[in-house]
Parts: sequence; structure tokens; C-alpha cells
Amino acid sequence: MPVFTLHINNKEQQVNVAADTPLLWVLRDHLGLVGTKFGCGIAECGACTVLLDGKAIRTCVYPVSKIKATQKITTIEGLSENGNHPLQLAWDEVDVPQCGYCQAGQIMTAAALLINNPKPTDEEILDTMHDNICRCGAYHRIREAVKLASTKM
Repeated sequence: MPVFTLHINNKEQQVNVAADTPLLWVLRDHLGLVGTKFGCGIAECGACTVLLDGKAIRTCVYPVSKIKATQKITTIEGLSENGNHPLQLAWDEVDVPQCGYCQAGQIMTAAALLINNPKPTDEEILDTMHDNICRCGAYHRIREAVKLASTKM
């Protein structure tokens, strides 16, 4: 099996896995970064979302071999060392989570949005977040938290 060098949360990591191994399982099973969740396995729900060079990707279908050595991966664990990223603080202030399962993917999708569009409109937030499924239906609070975080960044 090949060895892949990955830059995850500002640390260089090496993993020895099959080239077609989804990044999700590299993160969870090989590196112990379990904040990224398995949801559907077909890139439909968004629970497995992380950032790759600031863009949201679905790790359940993204093979590790597709990642270039120069690319930077950010997981929910790497968003902030102390949990004080504006999105994390807004999530807490608005009291977004119910079951919490989708929240890492929701936050990482929102982070990609705010990196590329620091002051999104309600419509832009909805357009970006609509592909992330929340089993509890906390969509209104998710939108509020993204909007609040945009004012704090």
C-alpha cells in the first residue's frame, strides 16, 4: 500500500492506506479525528464535510489519492484549538444542536462559505447550506448562527 502525506489541521501526517480509501476513514480510523461523521456514504447528507484548501468537500466519497501533498485539510478539530471560532461560538449562542450529529459538517460547510463570502445574505446562506441534512430540522437556527458568525469574523 502507498504512503500518503497529508497536511491536516496544520500538521503533517503520513498514512499507509489503499489509494481508494475515502478520506473519511483515513481521518477517523487511521488518525483518530472522529469529529467528522459518517452519515450516508454517498455524499448526500454533509455530515462528513471538511475543508480542502478552504473549500467544503464530502470525505465519504473523496479518495485519499486525490489529495495533493500541497493541499491543506481542516477538520472540525482544526477549526479552532479552543472551540472559539466565531461559528462555534455562534452555534452555542443560538443553541443550534439538538442531536448534534450533523453539526460538524454544518459548521465546516458554513466555514467554507464565510471564507469565500464573509458577509453572505440569507439567500446565499440557504443556497450553501441546503445540501446539509439536519435530522432534527434545526435549519432556522443554523441560518441564524451563520449570520451571527459573519458579524463576528
